[in-house]
Amino acid sequence: MKLLIQNGRVIDPVNKFDGVTDLFIDTGRIRDIGPGLKQAAEKIIDAKGRIVAPGFIDIHVHFREPGYEHKEDIESGLRAAVKGGFTGVAPMPNTYPVIQTQADVEFVLRKSKSFGLANYYPVAAVTRSQEGKELTEFGELKKGGALALSDDGHSIGNSNVMRRALEYAKKFDLVIMAHCEDSALFGCGCMNEGFMSTKLGLPGIPVECESSEVARDIQLADMTSSRLHFCHISSRKSLDLIREAKKRGSRITAETCPHYFTLTDEAVTGYNTYAKMNPPLRTQDDVDAVRAALSDGTIDAISTDHAPHSESEKDLEFDKAAFGIIGLQSSLPLSLDLVRSKVLTLAGLIERMSVNPARILKLDRGTLSKNAVADITIFDPDAEWIFTKEIIESKSHNSPFLGRKMKGKATDVVVSGRVVLENGKITE
Repeated sequence: MKLLIQNGRVIDPVNKFDGVTDLFIDTGRIRDIGPGLKQAAEKIIDAKGRIVAPGFIDIHVHFREPGYEHKEDIESGLRAAVKGGFTGVAPMPNTYPVIQTQADVEFVLRKSKSFGLANYYPVAAVTRSQEGKELTEFGELKKGGALALSDDGHSIGNSNVMRRALEYAKKFDLVIMAHCEDSALFGCGCMNEGFMSTKLGLPGIPVECESSEVARDIQLADMTSSRLHFCHISSRKSLDLIREAKKRGSRITAETCPHYFTLTDEAVTGYNTYAKMNPPLRTQDDVDAVRAALSDGTIDAISTDHAPHSESEKDLEFDKAAFGIIGLQSSLPLSLDLVRSKVLTLAGLIERMSVNPARILKLDRGTLSKNAVADITIFDPDAEWIFTKEIIESKSHNSPFLGRKMKGKATDVVVSGRVVLENGKITE
């Protein structure tokens, strides 16, 4: 399809471009860029007053299929992604069964393509059944289409297994995405250890549960000269370690999530299970550290860790409720708060939601260069709306942001030249 996007403020950090111009798209690629384009098009999008950016990529989501389709399936997850402005997502492998064979990867990839929505970038397990013992067949997983490896939801506690995994992944140029959690320190904790956990009488999870494994994994990444990506970093201690390692030249990257730069553990007040996640919400000092790390580039990417759960799994005593929140449709407005508070520029935000995620997964995305694949997110940074259950595309509604007034919303999403979201509505 020939598509013309007119009058939008185009921001492409890769090419250091920021200005009002037009884009002409044909056969899935950007064919021309410039003001006042006159090419004949089958569809025209007038993006006046809106931002036109390289398509957003969420490198950390959970879509629950196969095995837990009552929480989320591939279709509902992709619909939530598109509605949130994402052209691509990287679902984690902690499904049932675990995504750990070439056939598993091919199944989810084939099914995702059948819906014609966002791109699906499979992440496969590092170890069999995510038990942290026996490595999966990395080469076969890559043949099937896996772009990264992770035991997310579980840490790899055995240092030698983690070392071998990093060495093996290096041979296939795959990045390992590390869930850093010392299981012994985690214990039976259910929220951040500190004043609030004491006040509420809940068992706490110390920040060292995360930072001790971050320290170990940095050393293993240096030892093997391998690429390593840190998932959902939440604490100042972890960020200090990552910042120093990057200065030394370690081949590491890191992500955080909107809840870690927006909320503190005070959100748990009233035993609010919708604010229960892992890693847990931390203190204001940690929130400040996350925001500073986004500003100085210590944190490379913003992900959502979109983790759907049924009502029955959240409507329990706090210590028994499931960890995790949804985040695909709330990510953009919450992240735009970083721009409004001058933590990031718009270009800096787009780098962390598009450019850097593409680089981490080694995708040919994240730019609006001429002849690049036409994955594009168009959003209105000033659109105001209320985040309610009624507008959620996910099968689950477990979010601490329900009822919150949001500012900023995706209006149109283009995936490989196809308009999959138009004027805020998913095209059928």
